[in-house]
Amino acid sequence: MTTADLIHETFSALTANKVRTALTMLGIVIGISSVIVMVSIGQGAQASIQSSIQSIGSNLIVVSPGATRGFGYGVSTGRGASHTLTTDDVTAISSEVQNIAAISPEISSRYQVTAKGTNTNTTVTGVEPAYTSVHNVTVGDGLFITDQDVSSRNKVAVIGPTTATDLFGTNEPVGQTLVVNGLQFRVVGVTQTKGGSGFGNQDDQIYIPLTDAQIFLIGDSTYVTSLSLSATDSTAMTQVQDDITSLLLARHKISVAANADFNVLNQASIVSAASSVTGTFTILLGAVAGISLLVGGIGIMNMMLTTVTERTREIGLRKAIGAKRHDINTQFLTEAVTLTVLGGAIGVALGWLAAYVVSYLGILQTSISMSSVILAFGVSAAIGIVFGYYPARRASRLNPIEALRYE
Repeated sequence: MTTADLIHETFSALTANKVRTALTMLGIVIGISSVIVMVSIGQGAQASIQSSIQSIGSNLIVVSPGATRGFGYGVSTGRGASHTLTTDDVTAISSEVQNIAAISPEISSRYQVTAKGTNTNTTVTGVEPAYTSVHNVTVGDGLFITDQDVSSRNKVAVIGPTTATDLFGTNEPVGQTLVVNGLQFRVVGVTQTKGGSGFGNQDDQIYIPLTDAQIFLIGDSTYVTSLSLSATDSTAMTQVQDDITSLLLARHKISVAANADFNVLNQASIVSAASSVTGTFTILLGAVAGISLLVGGIGIMNMMLTTVTERTREIGLRKAIGAKRHDINTQFLTEAVTLTVLGGAIGVALGWLAAYVVSYLGILQTSISMSSVILAFGVSAAIGIVFGYYPARRASRLNPIEALRYE
């Protein structure tokens, strides 16, 4: 059988019953498109989280009270008192640890904030001027918190663009007044948009002087809820992290590091932990979507077995006039592979389009990699071979005399 004959016979066989062929391909189309979409959602989530972590600062190290188990950013599990990180610790770290470019003690909590009949629930963070350099924050309009504001406990606030829209709409926010925990703060600046979502959205923040947060919001000027600092360069991050750990263990009189009442995380470990979590999430999504591929493969096998039964006399006739077992096997296997490859191509196109639409509409962030497309397409071809082999082998092994007698 020549290649031209094989192509002609495959086309004729698949178009003989167009509805059945289309429905069989549909399982592969749905499976491949589902894999593309699910994997792109997982990869998009991974890229988004990594971008958000990178945007909070360069060469960043975060010290928080309590001990964090597993992945988390400043999340205490309750081991150790929540007031274990003090302003004296901050002073000691600033003076005794080398290779620190900037240091930013912080008090952070969520509050219901009101302004001229509007309200929003957002994060209010007490900061010092160094916060901008540590977290790469830029003021787009007005000014940021100054040393004078901190020392004089001026009731001023700098807000993110999302908070500005929530509280003041299209009005100019600078010069307006907002109320936090019953206290009035005058807005002196609005930060530039950085993007993000959820509780970690840096555009949905209110910054006030650290001293205001300590005295008026929590009523204690001796501790901070977290300490962020930036190392002079990426190579110094491990050294700075180790030095901070050793210093705080000594200051808190803790001899065993496992019993530490504080936690020190660097940006690299946060990114690594986030990548591990989202990587597992992506694999899970892909595996769930892959189940539909298995179902589609079973549909291919079912159709080909039915086709073999329907074309028994044809197979007998072909073998009677000289067709070899290899020719029959190749013909039916080609039909199965053609079904899955065509279905795979359509599935890749639909999956790519669906992922683009999901991202374009802002429903979820997606990221399509060529490797996932090639993998999905390769899997579809493999399914055709695996699930088409048995029907093709069964057809090739039919006895020509019995096949010709088949009714």
